[in-house]
Amino acid sequence: MSEEILINITPMESRVAVVENGVLQEVHVERTQKRGIVGNIYKGKVVRVLPGMQAAFIDIGLERAAFIHASEISTREGAAVEPISALVHEGQSLTVQVTKDPIGSKGARLTTQLSIPSRYLVYMPRTSHVGISLKIEDEGERERLKQVVADCVAAEGIEEAGGFILRTAAEGAGADEILIDIRYLRRLWDQISAQVQTAKAPSVIYEDLSLALRTLRDLVSPRTEKIRVDSRETFQKITQFVAELMPEIADRLEHYPGERPIFDLYGVEDEIQRALERKVPLKSGGYLVVDPAEAMSTIDVNTGAFVGHRTLEETIFKTNLEAATAIARQLRLR
Repeated sequence: MSEEILINITPMESRVAVVENGVLQEVHVERTQKRGIVGNIYKGKVVRVLPGMQAAFIDIGLERAAFIHASEISTREGAAVEPISALVHEGQSLTVQVTKDPIGSKGARLTTQLSIPSRYLVYMPRTSHVGISLKIEDEGERERLKQVVADCVAAEGIEEAGGFILRTAAEGAGADEILIDIRYLRRLWDQISAQVQTAKAPSVIYEDLSLALRTLRDLVSPRTEKIRVDSRETFQKITQFVAELMPEIADRLEHYPGERPIFDLYGVEDEIQRALERKVPLKSGGYLVVDPAEAMSTIDVNTGAFVGHRTLEETIFKTNLEAATAIARQLRLR
């Protein structure tokens, strides 16, 4: 399966498209004036404690106070979680990370279980767990990676608490590459810790990378054949980032200088417009109806013009089979 990543930069927004075998599969958008804040770390202040909801509202400097549940503060699980009033009090400072952007009338969702990603690892400073992405299925490779992390931690003389999750990109990575990531994450955490000590609440402590750089960190895989960027300035930043942290993908980078917009060239704009439509046609003649709401999105499958050939059961089965593939793509795309 061939895969290309297209990065389109304009003054108003940055957009990334993942194209597999010529078909658009994912679109990511980041607007200049309204960047997402998931992954950002803040020093916040507790403004309201709600015992009846086992939750609290935290001022992190945004328009609306953010929301945190007791389970995102406690080190216990399930029924063992302490009452929220035993965990925090009004006026208390709290270091938190955003797990969900504000939407509608709801503020951001928060956790105190901080995590900082790099190319191969996610560092969790407040746990001692070492985990491995479920997408790495080979047991031999999983054991090798666990041992590599243990050896690197021992070699660095790291004694304080702190755990790691090995990301899918770590499959096949060598000990030197893992060690570079561990050192980078430890330096970054030291900077964050120092800033937490001196910053006043509410204030931002750490912001995640821009969309273009996050794309390289999170979306590039061995299947990715080309990464095309239509902005020379962004291409230079990406080239520098890759040279420092991901030199193995340098030969896949390409600047697109054409006058025709890169998303038009690959038919991405048309696909985006279709993805925004409520009705999604299926090749057989059936169709999906996608209705998003605040609490959930519903998808209705209809046979439409497809009447089948033999029995009603076969018609329904074939429609559902086609719909399953189409729905998976729509979920990624939307």
